[in-house]
Amino acid sequence: MGAYEAVRGFFESAADRLGLDASMRALLDTHRRSTTVQVRVPMDDGALTTFEGYRIQHNNARGPYKGGLRYHQTVAQDEIKCFSALMTWKCALLDIPFGGGKGGVAVDPKKLSEGELERLSRSFIREIAPVIGPYTDIPAPDVNTGAREMGWMYDEYSRMFGDTPAILTGKPIALGGSLGREQATGRGGFLCLDRIAHHRGWTREKIRVAVEGYGNAASWFSIFASAAGYRIVAVSDSKGAIHNPEGLDPTAVLEHKKATSSVIDFKQADTIAGDDLFALDCEVLVPAAMEEHIRDDNADAVQANLILEVANYPVTPKADEILKSKGATVIPDILASAGGVVVSYIEWVQNLERERWSEDRVNGRLAELMYGATDAVLGRAHEKGNTNREAAYEIAVDRVAEAERLRGDW
Repeated sequence: MGAYEAVRGFFESAADRLGLDASMRALLDTHRRSTTVQVRVPMDDGALTTFEGYRIQHNNARGPYKGGLRYHQTVAQDEIKCFSALMTWKCALLDIPFGGGKGGVAVDPKKLSEGELERLSRSFIREIAPVIGPYTDIPAPDVNTGAREMGWMYDEYSRMFGDTPAILTGKPIALGGSLGREQATGRGGFLCLDRIAHHRGWTREKIRVAVEGYGNAASWFSIFASAAGYRIVAVSDSKGAIHNPEGLDPTAVLEHKKATSSVIDFKQADTIAGDDLFALDCEVLVPAAMEEHIRDDNADAVQANLILEVANYPVTPKADEILKSKGATVIPDILASAGGVVVSYIEWVQNLERERWSEDRVNGRLAELMYGATDAVLGRAHEKGNTNREAAYEIAVDRVAEAERLRGDW
């Protein structure tokens, strides 16, 4: 089962439990618009290369489409459709006034020079400009994109339509980006974990955490969790993993990765195979890399009691069932990875008002929304006897369905 079919399955199950009629199901299961574009890039050697790009918009009943733009060689239409729908449910669950969208370019950015990346970014935003706008669709960074790419895109869009900082979020601070945005996904995941620990009566210092991945979200999550007292016992990247049962210093690991391009061979830890991280003895496992990394062929090895999905769709449905049978609790991506879109929303609000919020104000609003959503999911799961994923999707789908009903027939 692919990611898109799995996310549709989560929606359909929620629709069954909510008793949605056929017309509402069709409305929520159909993407409003799919745009495929040709991204033309003049290369450094004088050649002209074209790449295929997408912007897919799922639902805007609760507000403008919102979602990232990724650069990766595996980008394809079904993948973008999947994450576009995920964004709809994520925004609804966090109760922020956005719908869901997603986009990307099928390209390996590591093979491009900085100049080629800039020309790619400017070409891509020109091509999707007719279907986005500050009140229509607000893109953001995603896999292999960041503040630099958003800055180029913001400049290109503003050359076409005048200065429009609210067209994109995740921009550099000097170009209207928000304080706290870089750390937002990792901080949101940490806040979610800490709220669950509070409900469970956990002592932070006794909780061992293994983190799969060490990109932006994973590294910031690890830094915040460690500072709060949790013991980060393992982290990984595409080259392997490191493990120290006594705990790692996440900041030192990040410095090592910046110096060597990998977490492996960190002196204060043992280097192990990346996949071995899933089987480590720990209380919390945090998949924070790419999709479908916990599957039916490795889920049985997981020893953690709590799996926190900081990546998008890291646990397949079959793996979900295996984990459930083992008594493990999975906190779904539409909750655990929502910190980024929350602060994207806060950045958008600042841009529309031409204001700059303090970092404390940003983080305070992020905590308020993450705690509220976590409490709502845990409360519904307990009340209905559902899994956390089932509860999260029920809340999200119900909110979007209500918005569609209130908009009336047309």
